[in-house]
Amino acid sequence: MTNPTIRPKDRDAVIQSLRAGVVPRAGQHLIQVGRKHEVETMVADMDRIADGGSSIRFVIGEYGAGKTFFLNLIRAVAMEKKLVTANADLNPDRRLHATGGQARSLYAELMRNLSTRTKTDGGAMAGIVERFIGTAKAEAEASGKTAEAVIREKLAQLTEMVNGFDFADVIAAYCRGFEEGNETLKSDAIRWLRGEFVTKTDARLALGVRTIVDDASFYDQLKLFARFVCLAGYSGFLVCLDELVNLYKLSNTQARNANYEQILRILNDSLQGTAVGLGFILGGTPEFLMDTRRGLYSYPALQSRLAENTFAKAGLVDYSGPVVRLSSLAPEDFYVLLQKLRDVYAYGKPENFLLPDSAIEPFMQHCSRKVGDSYFRTPRTTITAFINLLAVLEQNPGAQWQTLLDAVQLTADTGGSSDQTVEPGMDDELASFKL
Repeated sequence: MTNPTIRPKDRDAVIQSLRAGVVPRAGQHLIQVGRKHEVETMVADMDRIADGGSSIRFVIGEYGAGKTFFLNLIRAVAMEKKLVTANADLNPDRRLHATGGQARSLYAELMRNLSTRTKTDGGAMAGIVERFIGTAKAEAEASGKTAEAVIREKLAQLTEMVNGFDFADVIAAYCRGFEEGNETLKSDAIRWLRGEFVTKTDARLALGVRTIVDDASFYDQLKLFARFVCLAGYSGFLVCLDELVNLYKLSNTQARNANYEQILRILNDSLQGTAVGLGFILGGTPEFLMDTRRGLYSYPALQSRLAENTFAKAGLVDYSGPVVRLSSLAPEDFYVLLQKLRDVYAYGKPENFLLPDSAIEPFMQHCSRKVGDSYFRTPRTTITAFINLLAVLEQNPGAQWQTLLDAVQLTADTGGSSDQTVEPGMDDELASFKL
């Protein structure tokens, strides 16, 4: 079954990203296959978050197995369910715990990537704040109170939390700037909410507050913000963190354990339900999880909480625990995936297909000969090769897919020489097609 006609913008976003070996930011639904139980598990988590609960999931898979794609897909589903989402990749300058500004840098990156259903590419902070203020102003008109008084009442429940008083002051400052047309005051309020103030002195001069988001308050500020988005009328807040393998790579044992301690704190809060309307999805590799020397399993408290269910053996699964292992795509799923890629490449129009259905199985056999069964466990390389093949066929209308596959195979078998006749001008394209 083919997709309906696909817009060039969506098609190009998917094809260009996949050909470069990166995950598309949009259009994931066009090529999603398999992962049915994993997606259902995540959707159940979102319902729990929307009900005022909390959740945490560790999405574990090999490099190229589809972790980032899966995280982006879940983000898209979360936004459709009226959750606010934030995503960031960890790197040496962005960590969960630090003393040199790396945790604040991670918070700032999350807030820059803040997304909602109507603003899916980040930068949604101002819209969220203005939605909250708009609701407060409507209540103020109905009750005869001032907008700032209503805002203070609605945010009173946040004052018991870390930075809660100053958070309310910043929202009130944004409201004043909104009513007075003071763009500088609005900008300063957004900067504070995004964690972009580096010193308390600057924040005090700009907004009259005495605290800022710093390394020590990183997680507390996320909990505070989750409560705020619920007050603004959203279902909850979902935080997606990828590339946690960068914590595994930290050479300093003390720094690594401090980050694992932060993960333990988040895990405990999520499992005990003390974080309201807040969910976490953490993406990492099997080494990051299971290495008993440097991974999460090196921290005994985490190992006991994240250990596999010993009864889930011999094909049995358990999706209720915090660890979600991305299972390998079955060959059948991979067949459907390649069909969908062909459809997207042709803008969803069957008359533009560059390959018939009968070509997909030989291509999969070609991949199996080249890289073994792992071609569908870590599909990135195979997907890139398939798109390269489509590109060759598109730019060389006289080329036959059978000839291309045979030529690549013969080149591999003979160590780089081939007696096959290949059309002039196709050598470079063939080279890029090779797995």
